[in-house]
Amino acid sequence: MAANEARQAGVAALAREIEDFMAAGGWDQPPQLFALVPTAALLDEQPELAGQLDRANPLTPVAQEALPEGDLAEALGRIAWPDLVIGCALAQEIIVLPPGSESELPDVAEADAESLRRAAADHPQRTEARLVAAVLRDGEGACVMRLRGIGTDESVDEIVESPDLAPNLVEALKATLLP
Repeated sequence: MAANEARQAGVAALAREIEDFMAAGGWDQPPQLFALVPTAALLDEQPELAGQLDRANPLTPVAQEALPEGDLAEALGRIAWPDLVIGCALAQEIIVLPPGSESELPDVAEADAESLRRAAADHPQRTEARLVAAVLRDGEGACVMRLRGIGTDESVDEIVESPDLAPNLVEALKATLLP
């Protein structure tokens, strides 16, 4: 496996780990930001964590304080990470609509973000989901999305993985890592 493929697989594994962590807390959670920190550096600074961290993983996700209420893009635009942080991730609950449903929503040019969110939330074919996007300073990124109880068995969630699920969010997270 080439170095880039290994880093991509590592970022995807971190995104899955964060989604599993969020899933353990159930649904209806606010967005959660994570710093991705080298495990060895974290243990150097806080050796008391040795029993809680997986030394086999080169990076450890560290949950951050709650994001401020309001516009997520604006909140991300104010974030700057210290050098120790070599990546970050965001978990957030979203609404997914089926292809072609855009025509049933208010005109994007005329509607504000809140009315678009309400229209999506009220759409009869909506699916609730949790999206995790993770990125590294070197540009590697990954996304994992858990679709909440879809189909005939609402107790079974579907997991979708692709680095291309949320390109705008990935770019916004990368921007937080710029010097």
